[in-house]
Amino acid sequence: MKSATTGGTGTSVPAPPPPAKGKRKSVTGTRKGFAVAFLLPALVLLGALVVYPIGFSVYRSFFDQSGDAFAGFDNYVEIFTEDTIRTAIKNNLIWVIVAPTVATALGLIFAVLTERVRWGTAFKLIVFMPMAISMLASGIIFRLVYEQAPERGIANAVAVGVHDTFSESAGYPKARPLPVHPLKAGEAKGSFVTKTPVAAGTPVLIPLVGVPAGKMPSDAEPAKAAGSGGGEITGTAWLDFTKGGGGKPNVVDAKELGLPGLKIEAVKDGKVVASASAASDGTFTLPASADGAVLQLPESNFREPYNGVDWLGPNLVTPAIIGSYLWMWAGFAMVLIGAGLASMPRELLEAARVDGANEWQVFRRITVPLLAPVLAVVMVTLMINVLKIFDLVLIIAPGSSQDDANVLALQLYRSSFGTDANVGVGSAIAVFLLLLVIPVMLFNIRRIREESRR
Repeated sequence: MKSATTGGTGTSVPAPPPPAKGKRKSVTGTRKGFAVAFLLPALVLLGALVVYPIGFSVYRSFFDQSGDAFAGFDNYVEIFTEDTIRTAIKNNLIWVIVAPTVATALGLIFAVLTERVRWGTAFKLIVFMPMAISMLASGIIFRLVYEQAPERGIANAVAVGVHDTFSESAGYPKARPLPVHPLKAGEAKGSFVTKTPVAAGTPVLIPLVGVPAGKMPSDAEPAKAAGSGGGEITGTAWLDFTKGGGGKPNVVDAKELGLPGLKIEAVKDGKVVASASAASDGTFTLPASADGAVLQLPESNFREPYNGVDWLGPNLVTPAIIGSYLWMWAGFAMVLIGAGLASMPRELLEAARVDGANEWQVFRRITVPLLAPVLAVVMVTLMINVLKIFDLVLIIAPGSSQDDANVLALQLYRSSFGTDANVGVGSAIAVFLLLLVIPVMLFNIRRIREESRR
């Protein structure tokens, strides 16, 4: 046996014996037993809540609707042949590509900009606030935002406001003349013209009906019979309807209202030689050049008003729902990217600026490459999140367009618990969703390991 010598005394101390092979001792001496005892509850929960449901879903996906007969891969074949489920797969593909990409881009932009504005903290708070709202509440909010009626849906209120700013709004979409009126249908679609040419000194009568009392302009006043007008063409355009009964056709009665804003054109030889708009009391005046012309009420007077965009229609329902998702999750992306931005070495940015790089070059060539790991984390997290999107689609999409907005998670619910439930198909969809998530999870685990080695 070897011995050790202490200090300069020359006293030899026997070395401790080497541990016996295969007998590792711990502080307690029973490490494996304690490890199993601590892990057992977690393993039981993992098996009951994760492993068993997955295993049973795989097993159930090979049986028919009743669960009694083995169906083989028929349920998986139905996933790719049934139109509704194929639409769900297509929409999921759109979700996976568009939603994480746009949310990450918005988060990056918000994170960079909030570092440069004075009220950056308040801005971050506002952008992140939707994360505190549940999917259910967010769906209800955006169901109202996308309401078709402009007076209820803010999205269409904005669209109508912008449209009416650059285009005239329709005045009387349902207005029309009666057969007894001195008007007839014009050659241009939707227009009306006087049956005879007009003459100076003889007031022109333009009576119309079909305008509901509630749709009359607020500035409409009782109609007034026009004077002779000398050498000019004068007339009155009014609603030839007496509220409460009474009145005579083609006569301006005291209770009848003028049609303010109604556009009147004088047409000679197929060309418009003059035009005017009716006043609040319906009177109008055209220059003497209109003498002998036919008066025309153009189609623009009767066009249906612009009611905005059909956000929840078949064509736009999926982008509209993705918009509501971005409203919620852009704040999440901004916070994560902002944390990465805060830990980025500032001297690199300053060195680039000193070397003459402008802000766009600094952003594109330094900020984005350095933030690439964080951007990857955000993208992968959001991709996993959108694969299980369910609440927003179920709440926002109306019944008429729910098939067009369908996604796999919603179809899983409908196939498993809908009116024509087929648990076999529902289980097959669940397994298919699991297979879609696994590659993303593996990529995330691999990236985390690479980060831990650095």
